[in-house]
Amino acid sequence: MAATHRKYVTVSMATEGLPGSRKRGGVAMATAGQALALALVAALWGGTGPFLRAAAAGMEEQRGRGRLRQLLAELRFLSLNWQYLVPFLLNQAGSLLFYLTLASTDLSLAVPLCNSLALVVTLVTGKILGEDIGGKSESHFQHFLKKSAFIALRLLDL
Repeated sequence: MAATHRKYVTVSMATEGLPGSRKRGGVAMATAGQALALALVAALWGGTGPFLRAAAAGMEEQRGRGRLRQLLAELRFLSLNWQYLVPFLLNQAGSLLFYLTLASTDLSLAVPLCNSLALVVTLVTGKILGEDIGGKSESHFQHFLKKSAFIALRLLDL
């Protein structure tokens, strides 16, 4: 039986005292597969948010008598709207992948990495879809993207 060697990606986050953590000098470690799975989770979470917002735009116009009928009218609107369902199911697939990846990845690595990358993906996707993401000028957005990419590459030690 041949020995398998896993290539670990160094991620610069301290994980002091966590049971079962793969560390090298107090730095969390993740396999390349785990890092790829976490990046995919961030892409699924961040990329679907703007599409969910856009597809749910007409929900405020749904009317029902009483709270229960209002809830049922809103659920009917969303469940019959394929433009909402497709991103919703992709988002839930990201959540399932995140849950499965947590079984073998340090929590102190997975949560900040996924959430920060998801924020960047949400901003980029929103900008592509024409959302007003705030900021004073286009150069601020470009600066944010450059800094975010630099931080992500430093986290993954690439």
